[in-house]
Amino acid sequence: MENKKMVIAKEMDPKIWSKLPEHVLEYLLSFLPLKTFLKLRSTCKHFKTLLFSPPFISKHSPSSSSSSPNSSPFSSFFLLSHPQFPRQYPLFDTVHNNWRNLSLCISPVLPSSSSLLLSSSNGLLCFTRPSSNSFIITNVLARTSRVVKFPTLPFAFESLTLISLPNNGYKLFVMSTTGSSNNHVFVYDSLVHSWIQFGGFDLILNENHNQEGVFHNGYLYFITPEPYFIVYMDLNTGKWQRSNFELPIELTFARLVSDGDKKLCLISGNGSNGISRSMKLWELDEKFKIWVEVENVPELICRKFLSVCYHNYEHVYCFWHQGLICVCCYSWPEILYYKVNRRTWHWLPKCPSLPDKWSCGFKWFSFVPELYAFV
Repeated sequence: MENKKMVIAKEMDPKIWSKLPEHVLEYLLSFLPLKTFLKLRSTCKHFKTLLFSPPFISKHSPSSSSSSPNSSPFSSFFLLSHPQFPRQYPLFDTVHNNWRNLSLCISPVLPSSSSLLLSSSNGLLCFTRPSSNSFIITNVLARTSRVVKFPTLPFAFESLTLISLPNNGYKLFVMSTTGSSNNHVFVYDSLVHSWIQFGGFDLILNENHNQEGVFHNGYLYFITPEPYFIVYMDLNTGKWQRSNFELPIELTFARLVSDGDKKLCLISGNGSNGISRSMKLWELDEKFKIWVEVENVPELICRKFLSVCYHNYEHVYCFWHQGLICVCCYSWPEILYYKVNRRTWHWLPKCPSLPDKWSCGFKWFSFVPELYAFV
C-alpha cells in the first residue's frame, strides 16, 4: 500500500501542461523521436503548427545540425517518376547511397490518379492535374498542399519550372502557346497568390523540352536549339536578355545546370555533323566572361551514355543535387552523375523494383525533404 501511495504521489498533474509557457512546451516536445512527433500532428491544430516551431526546425534541419549531414533524420534523394510506377515514386538515398525499400506515396495529398509530377524544388513538388485545370504544389513530408488554378482556359503549356526563393516563397514559370503560335510566359508568385503574363522567347523549346529552366543569381536561364546561345529572364520584370558569354564551339548538344548561387555549369556533347564524339563539363567564369573546361567525361562512360541515348539528344536533361551534377536520359533507367568536390563520375544503379521490360519515360528529380517549405 505504501509503495502504491508513493507511485500515485509521483504522478504529474495533467493540468500542469496547460500552465507551461508555450515556448517551454515547444522545446520539450522537440525532443520526441521524429516518428512520434509526426504522429502528434493529427491530435490537435496546435501540435500541427509545432512542425514549424523554431525548436523543432533547429533540431531537425540539416543546415543547422552541428554534426555531419548524415546525422539529420532527413536524407536527400533522387526521385524517379515513370509510367510503370503510377502514383509511386522510387527513392534513391544519396546520403546512404542505396535504394529505399519504400517508395514515396502521394495518395494522402493527391487523391487523383491523373496527377503528373512536373518539377521539384526545396522539398516542394509540383504536379499537374488536367482534369481540374490546375497545378498542385505539395510538401509531402508536412502533408500540406495548395491548388493553383491555370491562369487561362483553355491552357496548353510546354515547359514548367518550380523555383524556391530565399524569402520562403516560390514561383512557377510556365511557358504556354495558348491563343497564338507565339510563346507566352506565365509566372505565379506564392506570396501574392496570383499569375502575371509576360512575353516569351520563341527559340527556347523544340529539342530542349525535357530540360527545365535553370535558376541562377535571380534569373532563369535557357539554351536555345542550334545555333546555340543562352538567354535568361528576370522573373520580376519578365524582361528577356541574351547572354554575352559565348558558348564553346563544335557543340552537338548543350545543357545548363546550377547550384542556384555560385556555380553555373554546362554539360556539352562535342563533335561534328550532329554526332557527339565526346562530352565535357564547363564552368562559367563570370569575371572573364568565358566558359572554362572542368572535366572531359571519361571515354568508356561517355561511350555508354551516348549509346543509350542513341544520338537522340532531345532526351538528355540535367539537374543539380546536393553537390552532384546529374546527367539523365529520358529513355534510360540510370543516372550519370559527377561529384563536384571529388571530381569523379559515377553511374547510379538501376532501380531493383523496375520491371525487366521497361520503356521510355524516365524522369528524375532532386528531392530534399524540408518540413518548413511552405506551399
